Amino acid sequence: MQKKSMILRRLGGVLVASLLAFAVTASAQPPKGKPMGMPVKAAPVKVGTVTHDVSAVGSLLANESVVIRPEVAGRVAAIQFNEGQAVAAGARLVSLDSTEVQAQLAASRADERLTQQRAERAAELFKKNFISQQALDDAREAYKKATAQRQENEARVAKTEIRAPFSGIVGLRQVSAGAYLKAGEDIVRLDKIDVMKLDFRVPEVYLGKIRRDQPVAVRVDAFPGEQFAGRVYAVETAVDERTRTVMLRGRVENKGVRLRPGMFARVTLELGSNDKATLVPEQAIVPRGNRNFVFRVVNGKAALTEVGLGARSPGQVEITKGLKPGEVVVTDGQLKLQDGTPVMVLPDKPPPTAAPSAPRGS
Repeated sequence: MQKKSMILRRLGGVLVASLLAFAVTASAQPPKGKPMGMPVKAAPVKVGTVTHDVSAVGSLLANESVVIRPEVAGRVAAIQFNEGQAVAAGARLVSLDSTEVQAQLAASRADERLTQQRAERAAELFKKNFISQQALDDAREAYKKATAQRQENEARVAKTEIRAPFSGIVGLRQVSAGAYLKAGEDIVRLDKIDVMKLDFRVPEVYLGKIRRDQPVAVRVDAFPGEQFAGRVYAVETAVDERTRTVMLRGRVENKGVRLRPGMFARVTLELGSNDKATLVPEQAIVPRGNRNFVFRVVNGKAALTEVGLGARSPGQVEITKGLKPGEVVVTDGQLKLQDGTPVMVLPDKPPPTAAPSAPRGS
């Protein structure tokens, strides 16, 4: 009996040891359904179109602008415009008192007629040899002088009528009827703003990519969310030595005359586009210091790859080196990855779940 009990105790110990070994082995194996690699999300490298541009700030200017000033002194007889009014080219804006110059013009016209008659009589007398050549020349020169005096007085009369040099919108007037104006004194500002000029500066490094008729997009604080289109039409001939920037000037259509001179403008200058650009989602980029990396998925493992970045657009980044179209890059889960870490790419959307079956009727 003792030997039988010893055998049973030994068999029990072997059984316990076997059960413990089986438990350890079972715990070391992954449960059924658990992924073999780090779960991540990934996306393929695509080919698309990307636009290269540069941002700048600038100012809006009137296409044509002038401050209306009189060329001669005089009293304001009448004002023929309303403030803020649109006027046509040649429209009369202000009339100065011309009583004195009108009298001078009348006298010069009478003097011109008299000297003309004298010159004609002198010519007849010269043909009959009654006067000398000198007397004829004096009569003719007197007539020319009287004509010049009449033309001068006509010009002075014309200057008492101040007209718009081009079509545009007048601003706020600085004078009133009856005021005495000196020559060169401000009357009103006249701006042509159906088309606006746009002045802005860009760094000299872009000089080789700048050309005429490049499109620009303009945004102003007065109209948030709106964008105004224009084009570059002139480039300054010299680079500013202090800022190392070059001045560009463009034209912007001003439909509805909403833009005004002096507005601060945010400018985006399009330098060109590339329709064969290599693109990846922006969240795939892993910056480390001054360098940028992505994790490629190669044979089920993460491969850390350095890349060069180009232009950015919403949600996308242009890759200039390091990747080829068709490769797969990790877009979510990079923080837990190292070079060579096994990964399992998760689907973008979970598979649809089957609808529950209707209960069978009894």
